[in-house]
Amino acid sequence: MRCPFCHSPDSRVVDSREADEGATTRRRRSCPVCGRRFTTVEEPVLAVIKRSGVSEPFDRSKVIAGVRRACQGRPVDEGQLAVLAAKVEDAVRATGSAEVPSNEVGLAILAPLRYLDEVAYLRFASVYRSFTSVADFEKEISELKRIGLGSGPAADDDPAPGDTARTVGPPG
Repeated sequence: MRCPFCHSPDSRVVDSREADEGATTRRRRSCPVCGRRFTTVEEPVLAVIKRSGVSEPFDRSKVIAGVRRACQGRPVDEGQLAVLAAKVEDAVRATGSAEVPSNEVGLAILAPLRYLDEVAYLRFASVYRSFTSVADFEKEISELKRIGLGSGPAADDDPAPGDTARTVGPPG
Protein backbone atom coordinates (compact mmCIF):
# COMPACT_ATOMS: atom_id res chain seq x y z
CA MET A 1 0.00 0.00 0.00
CA ARG A 2 1.44 3.36 -1.05
CA CYS A 3 2.04 5.87 1.76
CA PRO A 4 -0.30 8.88 1.34
CA PHE A 5 2.36 11.22 2.85
CA CYS A 6 5.70 10.39 1.17
CA HIS A 7 4.31 8.13 -1.59
CA SER A 8 6.66 5.29 -0.69
CA PRO A 9 5.40 2.14 -2.47
CA ASP A 10 5.54 0.05 0.71
CA SER A 11 3.93 0.10 4.15
CA ARG A 12 3.69 -2.25 7.10
CA VAL A 13 0.43 -3.38 8.74
CA VAL A 14 0.48 -2.55 12.46
CA ASP A 15 -3.08 -3.58 13.36
CA SER A 16 -5.98 -5.19 11.50
CA ARG A 17 -9.63 -5.37 12.62
CA GLU A 18 -12.96 -6.29 11.13
CA ALA A 19 -15.53 -3.51 10.86
CA ASP A 20 -19.18 -3.27 9.80
CA GLU A 21 -19.96 -6.79 11.03
CA GLY A 22 -17.13 -8.26 8.97
CA ALA A 23 -18.04 -6.46 5.74
CA THR A 24 -14.85 -4.39 5.81
CA THR A 25 -11.35 -4.64 7.26
CA ARG A 26 -9.74 -1.65 8.96
CA ARG A 27 -5.93 -1.71 8.85
CA ARG A 28 -3.56 0.61 10.69
CA ARG A 29 -0.36 0.97 8.66
CA SER A 30 3.09 2.43 9.18
CA CYS A 31 5.42 3.77 6.49
CA PRO A 32 9.01 2.50 6.88
CA VAL A 33 10.37 5.53 5.01
CA CYS A 34 8.73 8.55 6.73
CA GLY A 35 7.50 6.72 9.87
CA ARG A 36 4.00 8.17 9.70
CA ARG A 37 0.91 6.07 10.34
CA PHE A 38 -2.31 5.92 8.38
CA THR A 39 -5.51 3.86 8.20
CA THR A 40 -6.99 2.00 5.28
CA VAL A 41 -10.40 0.42 5.00
CA GLU A 42 -10.69 -2.58 2.71
CA GLU A 43 -13.94 -3.89 1.32
CA PRO A 44 -14.18 -6.95 -0.90
CA VAL A 45 -15.53 -6.10 -4.35
CA LEU A 46 -18.28 -8.31 -5.70
CA ALA A 47 -18.41 -8.23 -9.49
CA VAL A 48 -21.28 -9.33 -11.71
CA ILE A 49 -20.41 -10.77 -15.10
CA LYS A 50 -23.08 -9.75 -17.59
CA ARG A 51 -24.10 -11.89 -20.57
CA SER A 52 -21.95 -9.72 -22.83
CA GLY A 53 -18.90 -10.64 -20.73
CA VAL A 54 -18.60 -7.16 -19.21
CA SER A 55 -17.86 -7.10 -15.48
CA GLU A 56 -19.41 -4.50 -13.19
CA PRO A 57 -19.68 -4.08 -9.40
CA PHE A 58 -22.75 -5.59 -7.72
CA ASP A 59 -25.34 -2.86 -7.18
CA ARG A 60 -28.29 -3.33 -4.83
CA SER A 61 -30.14 -0.48 -6.51
CA LYS A 62 -30.22 -2.47 -9.77
CA VAL A 63 -31.77 -5.43 -7.93
CA ILE A 64 -34.36 -3.11 -6.38
CA ALA A 65 -35.14 -1.48 -9.74
CA GLY A 66 -35.69 -4.84 -11.44
CA VAL A 67 -37.86 -6.19 -8.66
CA ARG A 68 -39.77 -2.90 -8.34
CA ARG A 69 -41.04 -3.36 -11.92
CA ALA A 70 -42.33 -6.82 -11.05
CA CYS A 71 -43.97 -5.41 -7.90
CA GLN A 72 -45.73 -2.57 -9.70
CA GLY A 73 -49.28 -2.30 -8.35
CA ARG A 74 -48.57 -4.84 -5.61
CA PRO A 75 -48.60 -4.17 -1.84
CA VAL A 76 -44.80 -4.12 -1.54
CA ASP A 77 -43.02 -1.13 -0.02
CA GLU A 78 -39.49 0.22 -0.43
CA GLY A 79 -38.38 -1.23 2.92
CA GLN A 80 -39.33 -4.72 1.78
CA LEU A 81 -37.45 -4.19 -1.50
CA ALA A 82 -34.35 -3.06 0.43
CA VAL A 83 -34.52 -6.17 2.65
CA LEU A 84 -34.90 -8.38 -0.45
CA ALA A 85 -31.86 -6.72 -2.09
CA ALA A 86 -29.81 -7.31 1.07
CA LYS A 87 -30.84 -10.99 1.08
CA VAL A 88 -29.84 -11.27 -2.58
CA GLU A 89 -26.45 -9.70 -1.91
CA ASP A 90 -25.89 -11.98 1.08
CA ALA A 91 -26.79 -15.05 -1.00
CA VAL A 92 -24.47 -14.00 -3.84
CA ARG A 93 -21.60 -13.21 -1.45
CA ALA A 94 -22.15 -16.57 0.28
CA THR A 95 -21.04 -18.31 -2.92
CA GLY A 96 -17.52 -17.21 -1.95
CA SER A 97 -16.74 -16.07 -5.47
CA ALA A 98 -15.51 -12.56 -6.25
CA GLU A 99 -17.25 -12.69 -9.64
CA VAL A 100 -20.70 -14.12 -10.27
CA PRO A 101 -22.64 -14.43 -13.51
CA SER A 102 -25.73 -12.23 -13.79
CA ASN A 103 -27.96 -15.31 -14.08
CA GLU A 104 -26.91 -16.33 -10.55
CA VAL A 105 -28.06 -12.93 -9.31
CA GLY A 106 -31.41 -13.57 -11.01
CA LEU A 107 -31.70 -16.96 -9.33
CA ALA A 108 -30.86 -15.36 -5.98
CA ILE A 109 -33.73 -12.88 -6.53
CA LEU A 110 -36.34 -15.57 -7.23
CA ALA A 111 -36.23 -17.30 -3.83
CA PRO A 112 -36.92 -14.29 -1.55
CA LEU A 113 -39.33 -12.76 -4.09
CA ARG A 114 -41.40 -15.95 -4.03
CA TYR A 115 -42.07 -15.37 -0.33
CA LEU A 116 -42.51 -11.60 -0.62
CA ASP A 117 -45.25 -11.56 -3.26
CA GLU A 118 -46.51 -14.41 -5.43
CA VAL A 119 -47.72 -12.24 -8.30
CA ALA A 120 -44.48 -10.25 -8.42
CA TYR A 121 -42.60 -13.56 -8.34
CA LEU A 122 -44.58 -14.85 -11.33
CA ARG A 123 -43.99 -11.61 -13.23
CA PHE A 124 -40.25 -11.70 -12.56
CA ALA A 125 -39.96 -15.42 -13.25
CA SER A 126 -41.88 -15.10 -16.52
CA VAL A 127 -39.32 -12.61 -17.84
CA TYR A 128 -36.23 -14.13 -16.21
CA ARG A 129 -37.05 -17.69 -17.28
CA SER A 130 -38.53 -16.59 -20.63
CA PHE A 131 -41.98 -18.13 -20.27
CA THR A 132 -43.36 -18.82 -23.74
CA SER A 133 -46.79 -20.26 -23.00
CA VAL A 134 -49.63 -20.47 -20.54
CA ALA A 135 -48.32 -23.93 -19.64
CA ASP A 136 -45.16 -22.30 -18.24
CA PHE A 137 -47.30 -20.15 -15.94
CA GLU A 138 -49.48 -23.12 -14.95
CA LYS A 139 -46.42 -25.17 -14.08
CA GLU A 140 -45.01 -22.36 -11.90
CA ILE A 141 -48.38 -21.79 -10.18
CA SER A 142 -48.64 -25.52 -9.49
CA GLU A 143 -45.20 -25.39 -7.89
CA LEU A 144 -46.26 -22.43 -5.72
CA LYS A 145 -49.32 -24.36 -4.58
CA ARG A 146 -47.25 -27.49 -3.97
CA ILE A 147 -44.91 -25.69 -1.59
CA GLY A 148 -47.83 -23.98 0.11
CA LEU A 149 -47.41 -20.46 -1.20
CA GLY A 150 -50.25 -20.51 -3.68
CA SER A 151 -52.92 -20.18 -1.02
CA GLY A 152 -52.92 -16.40 -0.48
CA PRO A 153 -55.17 -13.83 -2.12
CA ALA A 154 -52.94 -13.85 -5.21
CA ALA A 155 -53.81 -17.48 -5.90
CA ASP A 156 -57.50 -17.57 -4.98
CA ASP A 157 -59.89 -18.60 -7.71
CA ASP A 158 -62.47 -16.09 -6.50
CA PRO A 159 -61.72 -12.41 -7.00
CA ALA A 160 -61.36 -10.20 -3.94
CA PRO A 161 -64.27 -7.89 -3.10
CA GLY A 162 -64.31 -5.00 -5.54
CA ASP A 163 -62.34 -6.92 -8.17
CA THR A 164 -63.96 -7.74 -11.46
CA ALA A 165 -63.70 -11.26 -12.76
CA ARG A 166 -62.82 -11.79 -16.39
CA THR A 167 -63.65 -14.83 -18.41
CA VAL A 168 -61.03 -15.87 -20.90
CA GLY A 169 -62.11 -17.98 -23.83
CA PRO A 170 -65.44 -18.57 -25.53
CA PRO A 171 -68.60 -18.35 -23.40
CA GLY A 172 -69.97 -21.63 -22.67
